[in-house]
Amino acid sequence: MSLHPRLVEVTERIVQKSKPSRGDYLARVAAWAAKEPVRKGLSCTNLAHAYAASPAGDKIMLREQRQPNLAIVSAYNDMLSAHQPLEQYPEIIKAAAREVGATAQFAGGVPAMCDGVTQGQAGMELSLFSRDVIAMSTAVALSHQMFDATLCLGVCDKIVPGLLIGALQFGHLPTVFVPAGPMVSGLENKEKARIRQLYAEGKIDRNGLLEAEEKSYHGAGTCTFYGTANSNQMLMEIMGLHLPSSAFVNPGTPLRAAFTAEAAKRVAAITALGNEYIPLAEVISEKAIVNGLVGLMATGGSTNHAIHLIAIAAAAGIVIDWTDFDDISAIVPLLAKVYPNGGADVNHFHAAGGMGYLIAELLKAGLLHDDVQTVMGPGLHRYAVEPHLQDGQLAWRAAPSESQDKSVLSSAAAPFQSDGGLRLVQGNLGRAVIKVSAVAPAHRIVEAPAIVFDSQDALIDAFKRGELEKDFVAVIRFQGPRANGMPELHKLTPSLGVLQDRGFKVAMVTDGRMSGASGKVPAAIHITPECLAGGPLAKVRTGDLIRLDAEAGTLQALVPAAVWDAREAEQVDISANQFGYGRDLFAVFRHVASGAEQGAMSFMLPR
Repeated sequence: MSLHPRLVEVTERIVQKSKPSRGDYLARVAAWAAKEPVRKGLSCTNLAHAYAASPAGDKIMLREQRQPNLAIVSAYNDMLSAHQPLEQYPEIIKAAAREVGATAQFAGGVPAMCDGVTQGQAGMELSLFSRDVIAMSTAVALSHQMFDATLCLGVCDKIVPGLLIGALQFGHLPTVFVPAGPMVSGLENKEKARIRQLYAEGKIDRNGLLEAEEKSYHGAGTCTFYGTANSNQMLMEIMGLHLPSSAFVNPGTPLRAAFTAEAAKRVAAITALGNEYIPLAEVISEKAIVNGLVGLMATGGSTNHAIHLIAIAAAAGIVIDWTDFDDISAIVPLLAKVYPNGGADVNHFHAAGGMGYLIAELLKAGLLHDDVQTVMGPGLHRYAVEPHLQDGQLAWRAAPSESQDKSVLSSAAAPFQSDGGLRLVQGNLGRAVIKVSAVAPAHRIVEAPAIVFDSQDALIDAFKRGELEKDFVAVIRFQGPRANGMPELHKLTPSLGVLQDRGFKVAMVTDGRMSGASGKVPAAIHITPECLAGGPLAKVRTGDLIRLDAEAGTLQALVPAAVWDAREAEQVDISANQFGYGRDLFAVFRHVASGAEQGAMSFMLPR
């Protein structure tokens, strides 16, 4: 089927505005590429240091400098359930590399913090910029000039974007992302949300809440709701950086182990030393970024990628903004109903046909670029498959032509809604995004008086005092990258959900972030410019009438123009967010951060 004309239009717009920066990036990458191992340029002292501790057989191969040497960059730690399985991956990778005449070295580790642990805590103020630290750590790992390809081991929120941003600085190296997969299903996500609301209302105690949370998060693997971590996995697949259909295979299974071994063999096959060179810079193209946008909309993916995908694109010299997100959302139907925009989890999604079915369906509908490079070779159709083991070996077959559960995964002909899950809203309060895939149509337009808060805790305290039993728009300000590192405000979801269920019209407007699990309460988030950068949200006063209209794409303070123009932005004391819990060390990140629509970056990349 021919491509949707609007998809072609948006792609061409991105190509044109990216020409200078993309051209510069590709020129740098071309200059770095070499047909011989780059380590040949190292001195004897350099080389001796680099393989001094290697096993004897690997040392011989590294000394000969003829075969690929693979860099393993891992986000392993055993506090994160999603990353705990990565502990065993390096040995699997090294053994698989030896089978194909290559070597692999653990090049470096990157930090991996868990937003699920830091949610609502001071540590969450380090979370966004941990992405930039991860990118820099990846660059440090690859800076030794010992490697012909990279295997990136990571799953969760800031980790995958950070790994990819860092790897793109070495875009001449082939790169494959190696996931760990989701934990098996536990307590149903809707039941988890119901219990959280009961706790917010004081109807169950902390022990009851903890019991439910332990049933939800109960083993190794990614959290099973469709938040940022699983949106990351979708993106890596639809952008051609995974092995096909590897995103949602559970850890600890023979198929998962086979994927890990095959990732090593595949990346060894596509280095510049062989006949099928596929550098990372060719995989992450303008069309691949558009495919990522399509996948995000078709699945109702995380709002965090309204920041991260912009930063990833910039690292490859590609310029995108929220208008591109909005235009793609307008033409891409929602095909997946996975919590929070449905009752199913990612295991149900995978069983219903998963990424293979989704990619096949979007290709048929003319909503994906097939003519892209992937780590498997040219053509995204290579990903319209499902995996299986054949005589103990990894193999693929065509994805099912029909969804195996149409309540979870639908077709382009009968979508859950005709457009995607993320929209741009704008007006005299700035530009923001709103995730509507989980918001019922009846709640997508809210016009109510503002109540201004300067922290999550202030709103929760007001809720506990019974002061919020009315229609209102919660304005949570000074939560942007420069103010306090832009923490997620997911802690507010249960309280606001309770009020909405009681029949009140409620919404949230903020220059902060919400979780990738943003749910049923309408939330205009990531407002740019942020309050600390002179954004107009700081002009809102309690009692101002605010209109959030996700259908029309507007966000307005309904204040007379003369009054609004004359009003000064308020300033607040944010010193408490500057120190303690490591926040002191991130001062430079906060100081130089770009706006959310520019990727909330501390790097000097194209914006």
